This record gives sequence, C-alpha cells and structure tokens, in this order.
Amino acid sequence: MADTGAVPTPPTSPPQGPLARAERFVWLTAHVLEQHLFAHHFRDGGAGPVETALDAYRNEDGGYGHGLEPDLRGPVSQPLHTARALRVLDTVGRCGGRRAEDVCRYLTSVSTADGALPAIHPGQRGYPAAPFVPVVDDPPGELLATGPVVGLLHHSEVWHAWLFRATDFCWRTTESLEGSHPYEVQAAVTFLDHAPDRTRAEAAADRLGRLVRRQRLAALDPDDLDAYPVAPGYAPGEHHFPHDYARTPDSLARAWFTDEEMARSLDFLSAEQQEDGGWPVRWRQWAPGPSLEARPMVTIEALRTLEAYGRPAG
Repeated sequence: MADTGAVPTPPTSPPQGPLARAERFVWLTAHVLEQHLFAHHFRDGGAGPVETALDAYRNEDGGYGHGLEPDLRGPVSQPLHTARALRVLDTVGRCGGRRAEDVCRYLTSVSTADGALPAIHPGQRGYPAAPFVPVVDDPPGELLATGPVVGLLHHSEVWHAWLFRATDFCWRTTESLEGSHPYEVQAAVTFLDHAPDRTRAEAAADRLGRLVRRQRLAALDPDDLDAYPVAPGYAPGEHHFPHDYARTPDSLARAWFTDEEMARSLDFLSAEQQEDGGWPVRWRQWAPGPSLEARPMVTIEALRTLEAYGRPAG
C-alpha cells in the first residue's frame, strides 16, 4: 500500500477506568518529574528517569529548591523541598550514597542548635511563598520539617553525624506532644515508622494515636464532617482521614483505626477522584500555579495509597 503521508488519528473516546483517567490527567497537567513517577509506579517505568528529573531541582549546597514543594517558590534550597526530594528518592530506591551525603551536608548547614530543621529558612525571603508559611529571621526547629527527613534517611539506612542530634530532637518532641495538628502528626508518623528503636517507636505511636482520637484530628465518618474540627489556620473543610496518617497497612498509625473506619476512609478517598481524573487539593489554595502543580502529586499519592491497601485503580 502506498504511503499517503496521513497522520494517524488519535482515539477520541475518553479513557476508561480510574487509572487511565488519572494517567490522562497527569499527562495534561504534571511536570516531567511527576510524569516519570507515575510511569515508575504504575507503568513499569525505571527509577533512572525519576532521579534525572529530580536533579533539575537540586542545588550546589546539596539541598533542593525551585518550587519542588509548590507552596514555596524561587530557587533557594529549603528543608521542605528537600524532604519532598527524599520522599521521591525513597519511593524509587535511590535515597543513599553520595546524594544522601550531600543532603546531610545541606541539612547540617540549616539546622538549629538542637539539630532540628526550621520549616522555612530565612533564605526564602524575597521569593513568593504561601501566606501560611511565614518567613522569620530566626525560625525554631520543628518536628513538621525534621520528622520526615529523619525517618526517610533511617529508612534508607543512611548514617551521618547530623542524624544523631536530629533523631534525639524527634524523639524528645514526639514523646512530649500534648496537643498537635494533622501535618505535625503525619511528620511524627514518618519518623516513627522508620526509627531504628522499634519498641520505643511502637510505644510513642500508641500514645500519639490516643492524642489523635482525643483531639478528633482524624475524620472517622466522611458523611458527618461537621463533627470533626478543622485545625486552626487550616483551610475550611481541610479535614484529615485515617488514610492520611496510615498511608500503608504496615504503618504504625494503622493500629489507631478499626477496620471499619479504615474502609470508610478508603471508600472516601476512592470517590474523591474528580471528573478530570485527578484528586483535589484540600489545603488552602493561594495562587493558581501551586494548586495546579500540587494536584498530580496528590493524585499519585492517592493511587499509591489505594494500591497499598489492595484497591488498585486499574
């Protein structure tokens, strides 16, 4: 048959099934990093392209910047950007070696006297940032920033002098919490899920779970959200659910919830997929760009959580 030079016509029918719809959403909206992450987790893509895409956000000081965490703009390294980079590297099995040494060098340079990380380093000043993450000149160390970093480095069996002080800070802070808010609890869970002292971690997680239920920090009935308070400073309707704390069945936070409570939570998560194939951003939205960039991240995380609980979307 003669080659007519005609361009094949792409299919016009919409994709079928939750995973196919999510994939289309990722291709429509996501950066290259999230495209490769989706391919890695759901289409047998390799880890190398993910690592290469992540390098675009890496700075010479060993930290990460350039809007990797969408609510912080500008090129400068920040602990929250670096925590997200470690989450990405951890999920693809590349969180170690020289890269981890460089990250720890950066973390050492920005930590407080007690080895903790500030949520926002003053270097952010002059660049756009979400109004709910104010920049101050002498920020304190926070579990919110330190817990995830320390937990992920322990998970990858990274050892560095900075980790000793930072681990002590996480233990001290987690075990002394008398009140908290969802994002701080999530940070503590990441630390406890990977802390080397498992007996101590289980005891601390049990105490933290009782705090979560006492403060009603987890919405246990998605059909009655008015019964659960929204944490001060959070967006209206910014509730957190059991699956937000126990992202996998082997998380210590899974023991905080009954099977029925977890099933309702996962049903709610599955039903949250939007018409365009993506999942919504629940936190406060302050500019169009960050919100658009965050949705593919939220979508991939939702799919991974459902898959971890035996509810694959495809």
